[in-house]
Amino acid sequence: MDDASPDRQRMDDASLTREWRVPGSLPAAKLVGGALLVALGLLFADGDPIRLALAALVAAGLAGWAVRDLVAPVRLAVDDAGVTVVHGFARRRRLPWSAIEVISVDRRPRLGLTTETLEIDAGSSLHLFGRYDLGTTPEEVAGTLRAARRAAGA
Repeated sequence: MDDASPDRQRMDDASLTREWRVPGSLPAAKLVGGALLVALGLLFADGDPIRLALAALVAAGLAGWAVRDLVAPVRLAVDDAGVTVVHGFARRRRLPWSAIEVISVDRRPRLGLTTETLEIDAGSSLHLFGRYDLGTTPEEVAGTLRAARRAAGA
């Protein structure tokens, strides 16, 4: 697959490494949304410092969220030794296959829509990923992780 795809593959010493990342358009949309909030705050605040501060605060939150997407775009990676997940703001945490208890997809209906969340249960920690974290459906990623785990003999 080419480097522009959301889930990149590469062959390293006969092992399959795969990554899932935030789509590139998502941080841009967050930054544009933050700029629009500031512009709307300036336009409609009518001199009210509370409205302007609230718009600036929400815009700063969106900007911070976008920065996280730019600093740590790869949310999940898998190879024959285990899984690497984003942990905290932009740190990475390595989970060997022996530490992973369950890989599942949680589906919940909300407001007429069904949301899917990939859950990686590592006993003392639970790692959750949505569609926009992975750039594809959580069900597809769960299948790939289960297949990689079987292939690794874990």
